[in-house]
Amino acid sequence: MRSHDQLPVAGKVVLLRADLNVPMDGTTITDDGRIRASLPTITKIAERGGRVLIVAHLGRPSGASYSERAAGGPSLAPVAARLSELLGQPVPLATDVAGESAAALAAGLADGDVAMVENVRFEPAETSKDDAVRAGLAARLATLADVYVGDGFGALHRKHASVYDVPALLPHAAGDLVAAEVAVLERLTQDPARPYVVVLGGAKPSDKLGVITSLLERADRILIGGGMSYTFLKAKGYEVGKSLLEADKIDEVTKVMAAAAERGVDLVLPVDLVGAASFAPDAEHEVYPVTDFPADREGVDMGPATRELFAARLADAATVFWNGPVGVFEFPAFSAGTRAVAEAIAALPGLTVVGGGDSAAAVRTLGVPESDFSHISTGGGASLEYLEGASLPGLAALADEQEPAA
Repeated sequence: MRSHDQLPVAGKVVLLRADLNVPMDGTTITDDGRIRASLPTITKIAERGGRVLIVAHLGRPSGASYSERAAGGPSLAPVAARLSELLGQPVPLATDVAGESAAALAAGLADGDVAMVENVRFEPAETSKDDAVRAGLAARLATLADVYVGDGFGALHRKHASVYDVPALLPHAAGDLVAAEVAVLERLTQDPARPYVVVLGGAKPSDKLGVITSLLERADRILIGGGMSYTFLKAKGYEVGKSLLEADKIDEVTKVMAAAAERGVDLVLPVDLVGAASFAPDAEHEVYPVTDFPADREGVDMGPATRELFAARLADAATVFWNGPVGVFEFPAFSAGTRAVAEAIAALPGLTVVGGGDSAAAVRTLGVPESDFSHISTGGGASLEYLEGASLPGLAALADEQEPAA
């Protein structure tokens, strides 16, 4: 996979696919981590005289047409404004994705300029499963630029027009962020230092059963917390009350636990939970052992005994991969479990990887220094699929170094 450093960019319009899909509260960015992670590649290309035109998505716009999606938003305007602040230079935003406004903006760029087109998912073709439909959008995007750089790691597992189809139409290379992410994931999959401990949280086991099955071949311990742990606890016969539950996954979860036991992988579940009367930041709550959880309570965090248990199982780890918070960390009263996991991992001297998404947001929200971890990924879903052994369409497209026909 060629690096963008090997791609001639001076005086050329560089179509840069970035992952700027930041969490928003209305029009306010609540965590700009993905924007900051994209800065090195943007800056390097601009300093080499490239004319940077950024393509990115934000959220999941709804509607059958461009006009419906654009009317409903979200617009990338707040992202362009924040990127302008971080770069210390204007970052104009086209009013469309690959239309007249984008074409005029691209044509007017000077060496070192940085600009953006609107939310690429305003175009229904971006996510179409029809190859011909995606190809039409890809062709329009390709006419805006001379070369392509893929740096949106968090979108590489998507077979989308701006991720998968455009690289085949332009000279292309990978950005620094993609290169760094792949290098770390290779370390996790190719003879990791041991003990290798994986911590998985988040809402649902269905999101992670595939990666758990794959990790049973490599990990020494798998610690399971958060919403997904309740289905595991239910599979063991425990009451989980009103906690998040995927009842239709109990059989699969039972098989995963049996496979872990057969392979000698230590699969660790919570031993106590914080049970709340309702899902609210000020809800009345108590700590209950998993053997005596009330039917009228909802699990919102792991209890103090589980925090100690997880810390002990992490203490000697030489390699750690963590994906998914283990409680409702957004509510301060229920953030202790996620904080305990973050601090236990941050204290380790080995390779410590935070697997993107909500886990990365939790680290920043809880004030645990990012520098205490070896790597904080920008793409949770892409990381999980890579670890599961799946082929990432966007990565395959970047790895193909054959130049488009003239």
